[in-house]
Amino acid sequence: MTDWEQDFAYQRVRHLIKDRFNRDALPDLNALLFLIGVQEFGRWQADFTKEEKRDLMHIAVCRLLADEGHYRFVGRDDDGWPHYELTAKIPPTDLQGQEQLLKQRIIAYFEELETEEGMLG
Repeated sequence: MTDWEQDFAYQRVRHLIKDRFNRDALPDLNALLFLIGVQEFGRWQADFTKEEKRDLMHIAVCRLLADEGHYRFVGRDDDGWPHYELTAKIPPTDLQGQEQLLKQRIIAYFEELETEEGMLG
């Protein structure tokens, strides 16, 4: 996927999520990670603590990078929180490279949801 194709696909995801949640502004990377974390957690609650929000974003990163072979899902704890283990080190890169990788995986994640569940349609 070329840079412009990735940018277009990422903006498409942002617009779909904005419209789906009836928001005025496009979600940023952190908001998308939070939403993926909630989706993977499987439960919504009105107010997550700051620590829980951080954990949800971590779950999202693990889930996204599991598709790249860097993490493996190991199960859920007694409270239903998903847990992953690192299986392969992530090659070192700068912040822009990290963001690009996450954007690629976010696009793939939402395309998969769209295909499997018609979530975004």
